[in-house]
Amino acid sequence: MASENTARGGEQTAETTSENTQPVTGPRRRGRAPVALPVRLEAVHATYSAHLARAPLSAETRRTYASKVRGYLAWLAQATTDGLVDGDPLTDPHARDWAVRDYRTHLAAILKRSNATVNNALAAIDDFYTRTGLGPAHADRLDLPTLAPRALDGDKAILRWLRAVRSTPSARDRALALTPFYAGARIAETVRLDLDDITRSARKGTIRFYGKGGKPRDMELHPELREAYTAWIDGERPAWPGAATNPAVFLNHRGGRLTARGASDVFTTILATAGLDDHATAHVLRHTFATRLVRGGTDLVVVADMLGHTTLDHIRRYTLPTPADRREALKHLPIDR
Repeated sequence: MASENTARGGEQTAETTSENTQPVTGPRRRGRAPVALPVRLEAVHATYSAHLARAPLSAETRRTYASKVRGYLAWLAQATTDGLVDGDPLTDPHARDWAVRDYRTHLAAILKRSNATVNNALAAIDDFYTRTGLGPAHADRLDLPTLAPRALDGDKAILRWLRAVRSTPSARDRALALTPFYAGARIAETVRLDLDDITRSARKGTIRFYGKGGKPRDMELHPELREAYTAWIDGERPAWPGAATNPAVFLNHRGGRLTARGASDVFTTILATAGLDDHATAHVLRHTFATRLVRGGTDLVVVADMLGHTTLDHIRRYTLPTPADRREALKHLPIDR
């Protein structure tokens, strides 16, 4: 089940259809049915979800935590069946610690998840155990690699992306796809946009995003993004269902607000058309936006403000080496042929 935004920063309702406007030629990253759990663990997950619903967290964080905890509980069910768990990790702190450490190993060594992904899962599991009364597990986080966040790798990859966007027939999808690249927006911030968040004059424009916790930030509209928004808002959008009554900038084909999941499907399709690898996502485009600004000499305080970060800690990551930097460094080594 996909989810539908009903209010800025608020809860979301269910939506079941995909928002692809053309066949997906790449792997689907979203939209899969939740993994099944045994009855007991399904009840545990339902109780945790009820706690999350009352927590002062964003809708995106609640969804992420619920999903990662479901993955942990599914692993726990299988590990228990296989006799790999001693005690009850849901009631015994000692068993909890060993189970979480073993799950950490499972994610890193068996599933080959990145250290950052593993640490995010551990944060969700800590939240789960805290809200259900047992307290966080004693499981160390993995060291994060000293590399910049993943961005599109070089000018050629960026040009392939932009050309794939331009070849997309839907004005909605073109405007959607260019938003993280030209405005550094998260996908959830993008689908949350209302028409009155965008102002346009003859040559300029601004866009207001609502980030984590509903915090607003204003951005100048890049000329390319302004053109794409004009083509969608003034050109195609008025003919779509719901255009006259729904304030959402990005509509789905039934006149509702496009969901983050539906938007992700659009990105998946365009990224596949561009021939980019499976790890490219809308968030990689946001990282590309930040990387280009930082590498171009933009003050880190300005970049932090444009991305909606309150500290420079996240922004300093973009000054770290990239895989491309390391490949370039190897070219300085001589060879003998």
